[in-house]
Amino acid sequence: MTDRLMLLDTASLYFRAFYGVPDTVRAADGTPVNAVRGLLDIITRLVTTYEPTHLVACWDDDWRPQWRVDLIPTYKTHRVAEVVVGGPDIEETPDPLEVQIPTIRAVLDALGIPIVGRPHHEADDIIGSLASQATLPVDIVTGDRDLFQLVDDARAVRVIYTARGMSNLELVTESVVVGKYGVLPSQYADFATLRGDASDGLPGVAGIGEKTAATLLAAHGDLQGIVAAAAAGEGMSAGLQSKIVSSAAYLEVAPTVVAVVRDLDLGTFDSVIAPPDEAARAQLTALAASHNLASPVDRVIAAFGG
Repeated sequence: MTDRLMLLDTASLYFRAFYGVPDTVRAADGTPVNAVRGLLDIITRLVTTYEPTHLVACWDDDWRPQWRVDLIPTYKTHRVAEVVVGGPDIEETPDPLEVQIPTIRAVLDALGIPIVGRPHHEADDIIGSLASQATLPVDIVTGDRDLFQLVDDARAVRVIYTARGMSNLELVTESVVVGKYGVLPSQYADFATLRGDASDGLPGVAGIGEKTAATLLAAHGDLQGIVAAAAAGEGMSAGLQSKIVSSAAYLEVAPTVVAVVRDLDLGTFDSVIAPPDEAARAQLTALAASHNLASPVDRVIAAFGG
């Protein structure tokens, strides 16, 4: 079996699990465990189907980094539950999910799955750095289209896209990105900058949608080429030129916000998937007993070769 690294966009997956598993799934004391149960079953399915040899849970230490907000103040504004001066803002997370996050971390730790995050950075930046620096083929598991910018057939980096549900996973390679959007993965960040993304609070360039963005990138290669052509009044209609020029301030800062960080020094850690040892099994057994997780824990241990 070829070694392969799987990177989990962890929050994306536990949010999906929370909304996909009924909240009637609870521990004996009444604490909800639907997100924990669902995440374990997601991991079991992913490991069984795609057979990675290495697995990392990438974490949002800061889901809305200030340096991105400083560049585009609307960045993820609609998701803010509480502004924290001098620290990461609090994301709007349902209380029944919030209470499960420590258990999620405990189960991942017991399974030997490293949880990797860094201050002032999103999970996307952890994924971008690990994928870019990896010497193995990489599968990125996410429901976030922004990570399509990392797809690279030459380096065997692909996305397992979860937006259509775990029963309808989509394996995204270069040809899929080109087929869907008419741009290469290497152009996707510029494409997203032009188009904008309401879910992230990115306004885009007014009047430019996906088709126009793709056409501009096909003609001019990248955002820098588009901006240069607009400034020179060449290679595009006067209307498009006006839209690009009038958005110059946004286009100067947005690429830094949209592009995932690829050069974080994340140190070394053991990400090899292996059966839990005796101590880990005892920890998992205790968690399963106290949180009504016996079946999903048994399934994930089996998937890990236990």
